Amino acid sequence: MTALALLRAALRRPRPTPLAPPTTQLTTTRTPDPTHLAAYQRLCGFEPGPPVLPPTYPHVLAFPLSMRLMTARDFPLPLLGLVHTSIEIDQHRPITPTEPLHLTVRTTALAPHRRGTEATLLTEASTAHGELLWQSRSTYLARHKTAPPTTTASAPHTTPAPKGETWELPADLGRRYAAVSGDRNPIHLHALTARPFGFPRAIAHGMWTAARCLAEQGTQSPSAPTHTRIDFKAPVPLPSTVTYSTPTPHTFELRSPQGRLHLTGTTGPAPSDDLP
Repeated sequence: MTALALLRAALRRPRPTPLAPPTTQLTTTRTPDPTHLAAYQRLCGFEPGPPVLPPTYPHVLAFPLSMRLMTARDFPLPLLGLVHTSIEIDQHRPITPTEPLHLTVRTTALAPHRRGTEATLLTEASTAHGELLWQSRSTYLARHKTAPPTTTASAPHTTPAPKGETWELPADLGRRYAAVSGDRNPIHLHALTARPFGFPRAIAHGMWTAARCLAEQGTQSPSAPTHTRIDFKAPVPLPSTVTYSTPTPHTFELRSPQGRLHLTGTTGPAPSDDLP
């Protein structure tokens, strides 16, 4: 990503939500680098060495394409300050670290949101022969002024934090994940760079919290097709303490000590109609 592209992204203002998303589709082929993969596994809590990729790792491999897509002239939202609000991942079979992956990214939807405009990006990882191995749908929110809501927004969902694993998240976590992922959105780096976008402190990357939860779930080596959905409910400020818990074997949550809900997730066997 060039400095000029980042400057254009910083200066761009949201346009009125168009009727259809832009048609740009970007592709590349990448093979995981063992050193980079090991650094990612360490930072996100995955066990080192299993012969398959973590379920969130293709997202990182494709992130440079996502950056190019979101700084293209036809993308109507500003890159800087975008907030990741959800991700769905369908993994059709395990991916080995030595497999070259054909990656594609495109925008599939633009929709008004009570706090701005939300874009949906579809990312796919396939073999050179066209076998679909993995796909994700991510939603990103650009916050801007909207029409006054017709109903009053509900208060953030809080409940006493359940028993579970307690994680201490350091102040530099955003900078450490940025170094591994390439996601250097200023809302994650420092309080000084987060404040212009409405955050009093830097916030953790949604994809770090997603990966850390899935690592705790032990889903790095799925032997059958799996479906995962994660919703980012509230930003995780840095530094902070959070509690990871599993209400059921296939669901998980991340909460603050005061009970504020940061993240919910489900993961398990893919429905039969999702199979390739």
